[in-house]
Amino acid sequence: MKLWLPLLFAVWLSAVSGNINRRASSSSSSSNNNNNNNNQKRPNIIFVLADDYGFNDIGYHGSQISTPTLDKLASDGVKLENYYVQPLCSPTRSQLMSGRYQIHTGLQHVVIWPEQPNGLPLDSPTMADKMKEAGYATHMVGKWHLGFYKDEYLPWNRGFDSYFGYIGDREDYFNHTNTYMDGEEYLDLRDQNGPVYNETGHYSTHLFTEKAIDVLQAHDSSKPLFLYLAYQSVHTPLQVPEKYERQYTHIQDSKRRSYAGMVSAMDEGVGNLTQALKDKGLWDNTVLVFSTDNGGARRGGANNFPLRGGKSTLWEGGIHGVAFVTGGSVALKGTVNRELIHVTDWFPTLVGLAQGSLNGTKPLDGVDQWDTISSTPTCCKFPLCIVVSAEPNTSPDKNVWLFNITADPTEHHDLSDQMPGTVRTLLGYLQRFNQHAVPAVYPPLDKNSNPALRGGVWGPWQ
Repeated sequence: MKLWLPLLFAVWLSAVSGNINRRASSSSSSSNNNNNNNNQKRPNIIFVLADDYGFNDIGYHGSQISTPTLDKLASDGVKLENYYVQPLCSPTRSQLMSGRYQIHTGLQHVVIWPEQPNGLPLDSPTMADKMKEAGYATHMVGKWHLGFYKDEYLPWNRGFDSYFGYIGDREDYFNHTNTYMDGEEYLDLRDQNGPVYNETGHYSTHLFTEKAIDVLQAHDSSKPLFLYLAYQSVHTPLQVPEKYERQYTHIQDSKRRSYAGMVSAMDEGVGNLTQALKDKGLWDNTVLVFSTDNGGARRGGANNFPLRGGKSTLWEGGIHGVAFVTGGSVALKGTVNRELIHVTDWFPTLVGLAQGSLNGTKPLDGVDQWDTISSTPTCCKFPLCIVVSAEPNTSPDKNVWLFNITADPTEHHDLSDQMPGTVRTLLGYLQRFNQHAVPAVYPPLDKNSNPALRGGVWGPWQ
């Protein structure tokens, strides 16, 4: 299976939406001097990213899992029902932070493994860089997963004033350890001052929520705030305090039952965060975005019904994500938006909302979607999608499918033989994108990354 073809599929979606909406480059706003004089007019921006969250695991999609907080927030804002991400963690996170497709940053591969000397290229300013430049206080809590083999790749050197969380790909929810390639477990929890040793037993969903609330409580309200809360939830390992799982004794499958409890813990955490925003007096001037990084992992208890497939696949279940925009600064409330929106679009959209400048970035692939989000929604314009090499060994003699995903969300009625002209057109998009793709950067695992060489803690080694 050629990785560049599957990963380019989601690229096409955003490219088409770019033909509908104005390009990001046209949305550059006023200078920093003007920004400093208009702090009260600019919203606080909170971005909450769930990990491996299934399409059918949020209440308003008909889930058996109770998510009253997320349901209420979404119903008070704008549900993004034609929203796309990448099928895996690092590719999505790199596009969120850079506004650039992974084919333009060399990250069109699986993920950045903790032992790899790799990261989001330093020549791509992050969203946090641009927010800070615009006069925002910038803070991050949670999962980084964009490389850490050198100090300059760490979050506090990529635009964040403060950071608390883990820098690798996954961790134990209670012990905050990650597994080295020899099977040994080592601590992966730190802030900008160094490793954090005293949180063993503190469930990460609770811990990250509390740290985010600490940021809110310490925030100087005269300055606009950008907070990126990247939950570990609901990525494996399937771990949750018993009181959350106990709500789902009627679920027979043990994985699904644990997963459901993890979702409820996350829902509670988002509720505590939003309450803290209200207590601080920030909510009325806040835009909160909630998004998943990819579809749910079917082997990890998630459910993406009615979408086909899940995490790591190019079927809709891997890339059609849960997302909504809410908060006191969102004028359009109680609506469902079905316009095409891609995770890459958040960079120009949110920097534009912050009245920041896009000067100094490499050419962005994202599109400023704020007019789309804040206007009366219309029906989606492009219901057809093409899937190229969606899963290895799906069919030994076939690697291209065409589906009408509006009429056929389960992707079981292949139209490629009936619409060969459309197939050629969409493959042409892929071919043109591939012409300006950079080579993938995917170095071998480095034994010098072994945390045993640095006191048993994951961290930079070069």
